[in-house]
Amino acid sequence: MNEIMERIRGMAEETGESIEGVAFPEPIVLAPGAVDAAADWLTASGYARVQVIADANTYEAAGKRLTDGLVARGASAVPTIVLPNALGDVAADEASVVQVLLDAQRTGAEALVVVGAGTLHDIARYAAFTCGRPFVSVPTAPSVDGFTSVGAPLIVRGDKITIPAVGPAAIFADVDLLTAAPRALIAAGFGDMLGKYTSLFDWRFGAATADEPYSPLAAAITERALAKCVAQAGAIGRGEPAAVVALMEALIESGLAMLIFGQSHPASGAEHHVSHYWEMEYIRRQRRQLLHGAKVGVACALVSERYRRIAEEDSVALDGVPDLRSMLQAVPGPTELRALLAEAGGPATPEELGVEPTLVQESLERAHRVRLNRATLLRRYNELSQLNK
Repeated sequence: MNEIMERIRGMAEETGESIEGVAFPEPIVLAPGAVDAAADWLTASGYARVQVIADANTYEAAGKRLTDGLVARGASAVPTIVLPNALGDVAADEASVVQVLLDAQRTGAEALVVVGAGTLHDIARYAAFTCGRPFVSVPTAPSVDGFTSVGAPLIVRGDKITIPAVGPAAIFADVDLLTAAPRALIAAGFGDMLGKYTSLFDWRFGAATADEPYSPLAAAITERALAKCVAQAGAIGRGEPAAVVALMEALIESGLAMLIFGQSHPASGAEHHVSHYWEMEYIRRQRRQLLHGAKVGVACALVSERYRRIAEEDSVALDGVPDLRSMLQAVPGPTELRALLAEAGGPATPEELGVEPTLVQESLERAHRVRLNRATLLRRYNELSQLNK
């Protein structure tokens, strides 16, 4: 969609930051009929053997249509239906990656196309990276902002680690699919966007306290995308088509901000670390997984609450950080964040999500260990608290 890249280029000119050399997806199509446009683009680009990666649900929603469309255009298209694990979850783990890689090798696929949401994209992007093939993104729900990511968060022996991978060569987001997506997935996308409030704060905190690199352009793109979503929370909750499209635009723009910066700082802070902690604990306990964006939204409110308590304590964790309290004022309080989550139709509290109080408390004390290369206020406070015991 040219409008998205036009906005990005315009903001780059305003900030004076160069985006030369960034491997943006081309094209980015957000329109009705984008599934058919993907088949057109793949065949026009000369890909004669295509692997279509989906799960049972997304294959029925769009994967079969894409596969049939490719065959009708003269290409060889072989679907890979990623199998669920023993709990019934499709997981971005070793077994799923190997399944996709084996099919890619067996069929001699020249390009991989993923039809689905975040987990399937993580599987496909790492498989494509490993076998040296391009992959194309066909999102089926506006549920996460990681469609353009060049990192693959994978579960390896029970731990969540992000591994370098490859971004999509092109994105084809079909409006008809997105607006028909389950409401829970749409609300999860809103939750993933709402988490930018605390991720942007943590990024500024890390830049001020640990000299972490910072990009005004990536921050501005993320802030704009977040504001667009918050302004339409109710319409997103009602599933209004224009609002769902706006949510998808925001998710793509947030992903492009990470692509420009080269790391996840603009869109992932303590709220994501809490979410990842819950995910790994659920794996350890052999429990069904929760939607990523739903966890992030609920965790964002928890982190906002914790950060306000830290400020009220006048903690030494705040010492030496100029304008920290004014930076924190840009983050809505937990009551406002939970109201927005409810308005968008998603869970607003750990109880609604199904996360018990003991795990909530444990995660707030330990989640910073998930990403020890990140300087968040949660990490600084927890580490100082341990030293003072």
